[in-house]
Amino acid sequence: MPLAMVLANRSSPLVIGLAALAFLAGRTVEDRAGTAQRLLAPLTRPLAWAALAFLAWSLLSLAWSPFPAASLRVGGEFLPTLVAAYMLACLAPGRIPAFAPRLGAVAIAAAGLLIAVDLALDLVLERALGHRAAAFVHNRPVLTLDLVAGPVALVLWRQRDRGLAAGALVFAALGVLRSISGAAQLGLLAGAAMFAAGRLLPRRAGIGLAGLGLGLAVALAPVEGDLLARTMPEAAHERLVQSSSRARVAIARSFGAAVAADPWRGAGFGTSARFSETPVAQALPDEMRVLLGVGHPHNSFLQVWAELGLPGAVLAALTLMLMLARIARLDQPDRATALGLVACATAIAFVEHNGWAAWWTAGLGAAISWLREASRPRAETTSRMDDPA
Repeated sequence: MPLAMVLANRSSPLVIGLAALAFLAGRTVEDRAGTAQRLLAPLTRPLAWAALAFLAWSLLSLAWSPFPAASLRVGGEFLPTLVAAYMLACLAPGRIPAFAPRLGAVAIAAAGLLIAVDLALDLVLERALGHRAAAFVHNRPVLTLDLVAGPVALVLWRQRDRGLAAGALVFAALGVLRSISGAAQLGLLAGAAMFAAGRLLPRRAGIGLAGLGLGLAVALAPVEGDLLARTMPEAAHERLVQSSSRARVAIARSFGAAVAADPWRGAGFGTSARFSETPVAQALPDEMRVLLGVGHPHNSFLQVWAELGLPGAVLAALTLMLMLARIARLDQPDRATALGLVACATAIAFVEHNGWAAWWTAGLGAAISWLREASRPRAETTSRMDDPA
């Protein structure tokens, strides 16, 4: 997936869709009844109930969306990728060939190296491929590297391929640090710090720290812009000029004002692209409406508040907390790696992209699938490798 994203930076939904179909076909041939059970069993757990309730509220919000066609278009990109990611996470673990993690490490290393070399050579690869020659075209690939490198490295570490695991992490970091994506670099820093905390702190302390971070991300999203406007020094804006920090703060303030004007139900799922035309936007002062037309608030938590209101935010927070409860049951180093992924994804989601972006959903699905592969009982791994079937 990371290498495909370098060559075509919206390709991850296609990659995960094909992978999900391949595993579905293989599992169905192998054991049709067992495949259905693998897909349906997780839906009986509280975590799934919370996630499904969030999705149900999202669909219900189409009833008051001022742009139902736009909302359906966003859902048409997001939901199939979400289904593919879910299928892959359910069906792939336990049937991933032993060579695949090594191939994944090579793809990660190649992607990181290609990004670094391409940027050093003034985007010669992008020009050769006929793509737009702008440094930000590598932002989506490096964000994907952020998500998948750690879980793939964990699988390799379990297989005692320690050199490949280290190489995947080093080259992924090279691509991220060489890119111009401040969000990717923030995600790398947050993920590494949370991984270290997860390894060093007792189980409850590590989970509690992650829960505090997620809770604050949801709760503070509507006031993010105002808080940053008051507390962020000018020197910090100067250092982050390439990340357009001033514009991001202004965007957050505008969407935060929209949430304050209508916090109860939101404007409707998928309306961010035309948010400046929504009824709530029309009620805001002119200076607050200008930046509502940027396409999304560059904060997925704030996007949930703006589109789905308080019920959406509460259901999102509940889903995230139940996710942490599942992670708390993992052993080390799986738990620390999962917490690192949570921190990385949260940091990126708080400052970057459209929350319903299919490429982002695909990257998360791939990362979760690798984590589930790594956390399977070791005895199962041994028996599978010894059994040619």
